[in-house]
Amino acid sequence: MAKLYFYYSTMNAGKTTVLLQSAWNYLERGMRPLLISPGIDDRAGKGVIRSRVGIEQPALAVDAGDDLFELVSGELESGNIHCVLTDESQFFTREQVYQLSEVVDRLKIPVLAFGLRTDFQGELFEGSRYLLAWADELKELKTICHTGSKATMVVRVDENGYAVTDGAQVEIGGNDRYVPVSRREFKLVFYGGKKVRDFEDVQIENQPDLLGD
Repeated sequence: MAKLYFYYSTMNAGKTTVLLQSAWNYLERGMRPLLISPGIDDRAGKGVIRSRVGIEQPALAVDAGDDLFELVSGELESGNIHCVLTDESQFFTREQVYQLSEVVDRLKIPVLAFGLRTDFQGELFEGSRYLLAWADELKELKTICHTGSKATMVVRVDENGYAVTDGAQVEIGGNDRYVPVSRREFKLVFYGGKKVRDFEDVQIENQPDLLGD
């Protein structure tokens, strides 16, 4: 039975890598996955899904007004679709998440949606809110904060390394703008004014020798 899955996490948890690996699993079995990405995220070029490890696949770029059910239905005219995979799904509108559920319920095609849960202020994105509410299965992809705790939130940082506390919800960026943190660390840097620690702060020479002598 087809289902709507929501794979969610904070930044740098490997969401896109898992998506592309899932697409490859279908391709190597002679099946056809359909990849969709919001056009607003053009870091790798519009209509391209690229992971931090360098692998990429072309995708259909969509805008906020596009009907995803009609899009998938139209693609069926050129052959069977065995799975729909969507990247950066937090940017979808309520209507588009509903349309993805229609792909599952009416077209009987599984949909795997990947995205962030919360924004830099700790608030749900619109797409994430309705995916959390309507998905058949929720799957968390995990990563860690620089404190060693599980990272569940993300902060937007300024040029001095401090958390940005206001501004537009959507500002496309990568590791230079966003840092995954635990809830406790989020409160310290977002509300308490603590500087966000990033990987450049870690002194490699002070780290333990994991291999031993």
